[in-house]
Amino acid sequence: MSSSVLMMGQCGVTSSKTVLVFLNLIFWAAAGILCYVGAYVFITYDDYDHFFEDVYTLIPAVIIIAAGALLFIIGLIGCCATVRESYCGLTTFVVVLLLVFMTEVAVVVLGYVYRAKVEDEVNSSIIKVYDEYNGTNSNAQSRAIDYVQRQLQCCGIHNFSDWRHTRWYEESKNNSAPISCCKANMAGCTGSLAHPEDLYQEGCEALVVKKLKEIMMSVIWTALTFATIQVLGMLCACVVLCRRSRDPPYELLITGGTPA
Repeated sequence: MSSSVLMMGQCGVTSSKTVLVFLNLIFWAAAGILCYVGAYVFITYDDYDHFFEDVYTLIPAVIIIAAGALLFIIGLIGCCATVRESYCGLTTFVVVLLLVFMTEVAVVVLGYVYRAKVEDEVNSSIIKVYDEYNGTNSNAQSRAIDYVQRQLQCCGIHNFSDWRHTRWYEESKNNSAPISCCKANMAGCTGSLAHPEDLYQEGCEALVVKKLKEIMMSVIWTALTFATIQVLGMLCACVVLCRRSRDPPYELLITGGTPA
């Protein structure tokens, strides 16, 4: 009976080890995905940075890239420690995995905090950016606005008529919005406000806010997903550790010997 129970315990350890090795492979894939998401946030922020002045918004992206790099190392430690059933290695694996888990929880919290600030940040800066537009490629604000209007298919802050209140409109005196306001399928569009049907109808403010919130939500959901997987990894590692410290080595079950 005792031998049967021990064999069942050994079977549980083997199952946990199998799951743990599989999870470590997932951790390697997760490391790449986390780094990709963090890099995506950096690249996108560079496109919209004129509309969003708070650089601290990049903190979740920095943390998630660091977590991805650490997760790759954890996967390596976990695989080696699991195969060898190293008590020290598995303990290190659990501790570091717990730290990464806590880091990802922090990413989720910060993501929600900064997501709530997006609208206020955009509202406070977008008018200033539009007022500094001069239509030249050498002007950073002009490049940013033209990019956003083409990419998000929008025109003006709330709609195309907002261009009438800009410095660029007053200086150009041609009763038009920038060419970037023209719909993609309007080949002869010059941006003239006399032909509003040729222009994008939706304003950019709401779309920029929506885009930035979507980016932040992608960070939050990525961190949540892999944090959940890491909890499973910690549980499996703890099962292997507990069984290893409590049960005699499997070789003794075969020979019928007693622990030294």
